[in-house]
Amino acid sequence: MSITDQPVVISAFQFSPSSLARLREAANAEIYCTVNTEEFLKRMRDAEILCSYWLPDDWRVLARRLRWLQCSGAGVDGLQSTGVLSPDSGVMVTTAVGIHATTIGEYVFGSMLMFNRSWPEMVRLQDRRTWPLSASWYHLKGRELAGSVLGIVGLGAIGRRVAQLGHAFGMRVLATRRTAQQGQQDPDADLLFPLEQLHDMLRQSDYVVIAVPLTTQTEKLIGLAELRAMRSHAYLVNIARGRVVDEQALIKALQEGWIAGAGLDVVEQEPLAANSPLYELPNVILTPHISGISDHYDERLTGLFAENLRRYRTGQPLLNLYEPVRGY
Repeated sequence: MSITDQPVVISAFQFSPSSLARLREAANAEIYCTVNTEEFLKRMRDAEILCSYWLPDDWRVLARRLRWLQCSGAGVDGLQSTGVLSPDSGVMVTTAVGIHATTIGEYVFGSMLMFNRSWPEMVRLQDRRTWPLSASWYHLKGRELAGSVLGIVGLGAIGRRVAQLGHAFGMRVLATRRTAQQGQQDPDADLLFPLEQLHDMLRQSDYVVIAVPLTTQTEKLIGLAELRAMRSHAYLVNIARGRVVDEQALIKALQEGWIAGAGLDVVEQEPLAANSPLYELPNVILTPHISGISDHYDERLTGLFAENLRRYRTGQPLLNLYEPVRGY
């Protein structure tokens, strides 16, 4: 697996000049960055290593020398149609899992705090130059996080950061993990559940955060039965993938008051259609898949990519290697 003397490394992510210097040192080679699709497709013909969030379906023809794809994002579900994730593709795929934990953790609590304090409604009142003389006039809420129960679906890098912040807010933290065994303990969760006991966790949670990757096992993981299991005052936050939740079931649950509200950074089909009921529901806070955006994204992706380049050169196992059996 050792790197060739003069590898061609192409990136569709536009690294900063200082980051490029770090990457060139780690690769002992030039790094070419381009956000122009035509140029990227042309250059990838000679590429041994790519850093990108996407590949064309005909990459086998366009990139015959490709041996390793470093994804610039955490999720790889968008690559399924290309075949690069297949065990026989001949290409190692690594993800950027872990670099989003800080910013998405903060986003999750931003969403919960906005809901607890009716912040979207207060901004609309400000736009109308309205000063309520009483919070009750406009049903402005005053919920607290302290003393409540936080349920995390997926105790990975992001889920773990959410758990840590939950404890900082004085919450009791419950979590599911794919590999959890009955009775197993975790330092960041007060109680750990196998995924088979998801309903048990949902029944106890005041806030539910979805932080699992999209796989065949997690698609529509949250459906009618799961939403029915949740508390009527529960708030659901999805920063995973829209298809982890049955969207029609969620809309029904929100309209009929099965749960109190939802903060959605992802939906089944993006961009969300203009006629979606989600836009009009007063108990929904929508954002356009931006929870992972951070001023430090370049720095964190550079650190991960540079370490993997060093490992690649010396024949060591790469970090965040995609495993077809588990689907992420």
